Amino acid sequence: MPSLTLDIAISPERLLALYQGRANRILVRSREGKRVSLPAHHLRPFFAREGLYGSFVLDFSNEGELISLRRLKG
Repeated sequence: MPSLTLDIAISPERLLALYQGRANRILVRSREGKRVSLPAHHLRPFFAREGLYGSFVLDFSNEGELISLRRLKG
């Protein structure tokens, strides 16, 4: 199963736009150098008042469909 590692940093102000639905995707470059356009609703479980900061692993099928998104510990 292919995967990419994403380092995400979204300020509280920018996160508010995602939360309110004014923006529905985020564009991020993976550590592997790939550009990823990720639907914001997949990140909702990780939203916090302080913003969204952390490293995540995105697992996807060979067809490019999202299988899972999980936060890396530490």
